[in-house]
This record gives sequence, C-alpha cells and structure tokens, in this order.
Amino acid sequence: MQKNKDLWIHIWSRCYRCATLAFILGISAWGGYGFCQPVSFPVKPITLVVPFPPGGVADIVARPVAEALGRELGQPVLVENRAGAGGGIGMGFVARSKPDGYTMLLALSSVTVIPEADVIVGRNPMFALSDLKPIARFTADPTVLVVRADAPWRNLKDFLEDAKKRPRAINYGSSGNYGTMHVPMVMLEMGAGVSFTHVPFTGAGPAIVGLLSGQIDAVASGPATVLQNIKAGKLRALAQWGSNRLELLPDVHTLAEDGINVQYAQWSGLFLPAGVPDSVALKIKAAAKVVASDSRVRENISNAGSPLQYMDTGEFEKYVQADSKKMAELVKHMGKLD
Repeated sequence: MQKNKDLWIHIWSRCYRCATLAFILGISAWGGYGFCQPVSFPVKPITLVVPFPPGGVADIVARPVAEALGRELGQPVLVENRAGAGGGIGMGFVARSKPDGYTMLLALSSVTVIPEADVIVGRNPMFALSDLKPIARFTADPTVLVVRADAPWRNLKDFLEDAKKRPRAINYGSSGNYGTMHVPMVMLEMGAGVSFTHVPFTGAGPAIVGLLSGQIDAVASGPATVLQNIKAGKLRALAQWGSNRLELLPDVHTLAEDGINVQYAQWSGLFLPAGVPDSVALKIKAAAKVVASDSRVRENISNAGSPLQYMDTGEFEKYVQADSKKMAELVKHMGKLD
C-alpha cells in the first residue's frame, strides 16, 4: 500500500516539475503571450508618419492609403503629420523608431536627397537612407509649374524671357531647401540659363497658400496639390517636368516641348524602419499590394490629380537607389545654401 502511495507521489512530483518548466519556458520565449504561441502582427493601431503639413502630395496620398491599409491589416492606421526641415524631421523620426512595423513612413522623393543635403550643409544627417526599408511606391508624377491666374506670364516662354531680363526678380515657393518643389526649379534654372529667388515654406500646402495670397510668384508642385485650383481658375499651369503630357492636364506642355531637356518626377512611397522582421515586412508588403488595387484608393488619388503608379518592394528598392545616385549629383552641384 505504501509502495503505491510513494509511486503516485513520485509521478505527481515529476509532472508538476515538467508543467512548471514548460510554463517558464513559454513565458520566456514569447514574452508572456500564451504558451509557445507568437503574437501575430498587428495587435494595436499603426502610425503612418507624413513628414509634411496637411495639404501636400504626401498627405493626399497617405490618407486613402492609410484607411485601406487599416482595413487590410485589421488595425487602424493613423496618419500623423510631422513636418519640418523639408521632411527630414518626420523621416528621421521613423528611421529611429522601433523596427516593429507599428511606425511607417509615407515619403516623397526628397527622402533620397535630404541625407546628402545634410552633409553638404555641414550638419549631422537626420537619417541615412539605409535606415529605411522601401516597401512600395504609390505615385510618380512630374511636377507642374503654376502661377496665379492674374500673373502676366501666359506660357513658359513669357516666364523665362522675363526671368532672363530680370535675374532673381521672380520668386518661387517650396516645401523646404533641397525638397521636391525646390529641386525641379533648380533643374529648370540650369536647363534654361535663368535664375529665380527661392522662398522655402514648411510644406507644399503652405507654399500654395503663399502663391494664392500673392506672397510668391510661382510654385513647382505635384498635380495633386494644384489641380483643383487650376480647374477653379485660380492658378495657371505653364509647363510640366514629364516625358509626356498629363492626361488630367492635356494642354500643358512638357519642358522638352519648349526646348528644355529636363525631367523630374515627384514620387511617393511607403517605408519602414530598417531592421523590421521579415515576417512583418512581408505582411505590410502584401497589404500594400492589395491597397494599390483597391478601387476606392485608386479613385481618390486619381481624382486628386495623381494617378496611382504602383511599384512592388524589389523594383522599388532598385528605383530608390538609382534616384538617390542621381539626386546626390544634383545636390552636390547645388552646394551649400544660404
């Protein structure tokens, strides 16, 4: 009888120790989230950082994309505007964020310019391009040169002839030094042999307000930012930086048509902090691909004047690297700005 009792005590003791060990190992391996079951991503809301004020191309693209990403991932994706330094502050914030997928970036093509520009001006770079992982491109539009509807220039020829007669007398606004509204105007100056005066704002939205209110004479911006004001008769488009005419602005010449061999695209894309686990990056990549085919997203972005031009992760990574090399050469030519 005593032997049977001792046997049961021995068996119970061994089972208890095994169960305790299993519990401890389960907690240790998965941070307290159940027994040996990893937590699937995402389990909480995600932040999509737009490094510019509301009203610009990045913001216009980000909002329908965020809503659709939230539906696809099963958690809200909240847009947060972190403006400043031509987009560098928000981009740097994401680059330094925890690489867990809960902080994403909707950047413009200036993301390839700012690190090089920081070096040129002699300050510590706010981030390195290698700190960010490209996930998907959504748009890639040529910038459009616009002036107020009551401006004296009826076309690009008038505009450039006046600029040649009065060097630096014509001013233009941008989203900040070395940004996507500054770079194309420098390219135009180089291609046409003219000089303007640059007036940096904190973003495309404020620059457009400055143009409409008469603070500045011109702006080069993505179609999405200026299309409604062109249609409303408040702004006049003089030219655009594409290789072909835009479907939404069929009467607006390319620069090449007016004898200036200059092209520039203002693209928008989704980035994550480098170091995000592959499983998380793949899930976000798959969601972005679905979002790019969502009819509501395509309609919202197209109606704003920026037709969706999706590019998947592999192709987008190569595109970003090529654009970075090209822009680095231009920034070196621009040099340090006052």
